Amino acid sequence: MKWANVEIEGALWCGLVEGKDIRLAEEGCLSKYLGDLSVLAAKAESGRRVPLSEARLMQPVIRPGKIIAIGLNYAAHVAESSSFISNDRPEIQKWFNKQTTAANAPGAPIHVPKVSEQLDYEAELVVIIGKHGRHVPKERAMEIVAGVACGCDCSVRDWQKASPTMIMGKGFDTHAPFGPYMVTLDEAGPLGPRAIRAFVNDDLRQEATLSDMVHTIEEQIAHLTAAFTLEPGDVLFTGTPAGIGAGREPPEWLKPGDRVRIEIEGVGSLENPVIAEPDTARLG
Repeated sequence: MKWANVEIEGALWCGLVEGKDIRLAEEGCLSKYLGDLSVLAAKAESGRRVPLSEARLMQPVIRPGKIIAIGLNYAAHVAESSSFISNDRPEIQKWFNKQTTAANAPGAPIHVPKVSEQLDYEAELVVIIGKHGRHVPKERAMEIVAGVACGCDCSVRDWQKASPTMIMGKGFDTHAPFGPYMVTLDEAGPLGPRAIRAFVNDDLRQEATLSDMVHTIEEQIAHLTAAFTLEPGDVLFTGTPAGIGAGREPPEWLKPGDRVRIEIEGVGSLENPVIAEPDTARLG
């Protein structure tokens, strides 16, 4: 099944995507039902059918409890990253967090920040957690997964280099778009052989398969839950292949007017425009 959050006439709804339509199940965010989607499916059976063209797609979890991402999880990406992180293949998983205010919707603008021009793209499979998990063995890791989506781990490279924790360079507002839908595992099928690609203005920049990951999704979940509890609505960015802007000669940063498209076979296509950060301030 494909599930989505949509905004219709100013209200947030969640529902089941069927072709070019969405069958509305309930007002509010999908995250309420991640642990038991059968309840939501029953509501969707009698729900109003609305063309997706008449709705605004939102991210599958409006405000994730955690957004956490693994670095250097494709071998070819490790090799291209020496200019700003390391060229050593990590034996221990390297994780960082993206702020929850970075969550962004399909089709919504990604901001080139006022403080930097070094905005980069990273195509990633996003895993959406559906159940609580602590000390989850990798053999049972997928039992706590509600579904998957496409994601773009936007990165501000000079800010990333300036902090050993990477938090500042990875957590800018708008820099974690994901969607367009949450696809359940039975719908997506085996993830390993799926192709993942990133395009900038229709120019293919990244291409690999999910089986190229250094640490599998199951290993990632087992590692994380050895330290802390994963909860429904948490979002995991699972690593990016080679081909990022920082790895090109010379580097090619995203700029206003660009469009970034992330495609994952069997999962979907996520596209976002790039704009200059609006000249606004927010106090209180």
